[in-house]
Parts: sequence; C-alpha cells; structure tokens
Amino acid sequence: MKRWLLIIEPAVLTMAGIRLLSATIELIAALVMLSLNDVKKAVAVNALLAVIGPVIFITTMTIGLLSLTDELSFSKLLWIALGIALILFGIYK
Repeated sequence: MKRWLLIIEPAVLTMAGIRLLSATIELIAALVMLSLNDVKKAVAVNALLAVIGPVIFITTMTIGLLSLTDELSFSKLLWIALGIALILFGIYK
C-alpha cells in the first residue's frame, strides 16, 4: 500500500483527499437530514452544503493550478482563472 501511495503525485493525492472529505461531509449531511425528519431543518443543512461546495471546488482547483504553474504560461493561467471566476459568478448570481 505504501508503494502505491508513493507513485501518486502529491497534488493529485491531496486533491483526491479533499474530494473524499467533501463526499464524507455530504453523506453525513444526508444522514442528518434523515434523522431530523423536518423539511425546514433539512433546508438549513442543505444551505450549509451550498457554502462548503464552492470552498472545496476553489481549494482543489488552487492546488491543481499551483502544481501546474511551471508547465503553463501566464496567459493560460489567466484564462483558467477567468473560467473559474465565471463558474463562481454563475453559481452565485
């Protein structure tokens, strides 16, 4: 098992770990909603998830982009940043 983890690039391992954490949070939130058995409380839990989702997205994208900075030109990084900004704008507007 240790050998397998040494082969994986650290940035990819970190990004996957954050996504696994996100999935765990989503699963726990679903179980909390079921245990509360109340629509108003479930909506409140869902609202918390709406905050966590973009934070996870931004974090994983930042890790990925920081690991690619030496391979991409500055103009390409700007285009990627603009794309991420547009995605976030679309989510919140």
